[in-house]
Amino acid sequence: MSIKKGQQGGLTDVPGILVGNAEDESGRTGCTVILCPKGAVPGVDIRGGAPGTELTDAIRPGTSTDVVQAVLLTGGSYFGLAATEGVMHWLTEKGIGFMTEAGPLPAVPAAVIFDIIYAKGARRPDAKMGYAACQAANAGPISEGSVGAGAGATVGKIYGRPMKGGLGTASWTIPGGPIVAALAVVNPLGDVWDRGRIIAGALRADGTFVNQTRAILEGELPPTGPQRSTTIAVVATTARLTKAEASRIATLAHDGMARGISPVHLQDDGDTVFCLATGSDKSGLTGDFAVTAVGTAAAVVLEKAIIRGVQMAYKGYVQQ
Repeated sequence: MSIKKGQQGGLTDVPGILVGNAEDESGRTGCTVILCPKGAVPGVDIRGGAPGTELTDAIRPGTSTDVVQAVLLTGGSYFGLAATEGVMHWLTEKGIGFMTEAGPLPAVPAAVIFDIIYAKGARRPDAKMGYAACQAANAGPISEGSVGAGAGATVGKIYGRPMKGGLGTASWTIPGGPIVAALAVVNPLGDVWDRGRIIAGALRADGTFVNQTRAILEGELPPTGPQRSTTIAVVATTARLTKAEASRIATLAHDGMARGISPVHLQDDGDTVFCLATGSDKSGLTGDFAVTAVGTAAAVVLEKAIIRGVQMAYKGYVQQ
C-alpha cells in the first residue's frame, strides 16, 4: 500500500463519492453527508453499547437493500436523525434512488454522536440542515476539524476535562488495486492515541493527560459517571464487494478505531462504521483476498482519520 502522492488524502479520493458539511449557526453541532449518487454496496458494523442509528438493519447481509445512495453522520444524538429527511428530499429532487411507481426511494443509513451537552442551546440537526449538507457536497478536498458532524465532538469523558474532537479523513491506494479511504467523526469516551502516546483526551487541572486506560486498570474511580459519546465513520473503496464482504470490511476497520482510541467500544459509546463499495476498480481483486487487502487498508486509514480529526480540531493539545 502507498498513500496517494501529493496530498493528504480523503474520502473523496474514491470516484463517485461526494462529502458535504453543515453546522448550526453557533457552530456547536452539525451533520456530514456522504453522497454516492450512482449507488454503492453498503456494509455496517456496530461495536458500541449505545448506538443511535437508522436503516442499519436494512443493509445487513441477507436483506434486500443492496445499494444505498448516501450515508448521514450527524450530531444531536437521536434528535439528529431528523436530518435524514432532508438528505432524502435532496436525493429525491435529483431523481436518485430505487425507482418505484411513486418515484425514487433513496436509501440513507445514518448514525449519530452524543454532543447535546456541549451543543446545549444550539439548533439540533434537522431536515433543513441535512438538505444544506447535500447542497454543499462535492468531490473536492474535505474540511476537517470542528466542522459538520464533528462540530460538537469531544474526547476523553470518563476522567478529567474533555478536549475537542472533530472530523478527519484519510486515504490509501493499494498499488495496482483499489482506493480505500475513511472519514471519522471523533467523539469518544476514551483518549485518542498516536504511536503509543495520547494526543487528545481527559485533562487534569494542570493540563496533563489522565490516561484513562491506566486509571481504569489501576482501579481509580472516575469523579463522575460516563457520559454517552460515540465515534462514527465511513470507509469507502473502489473495490468490487458483495454486501457481506462490505460488512466484513466495516468489521476490520474497527481495528483502526481500537488502535486510535483507548478505551473504546464502551457501553456508553455507540461506535459504528459503515462501508461503501463503488465497484469501479478494474484490477480484478475480488473475493477473500480483496477483503483481506481492503480490510487491512481500511483499519490503517480509519486510524489516521481519527488522529487527523483531533489534530485539525485542536492544535494546542499537550504531548505526553
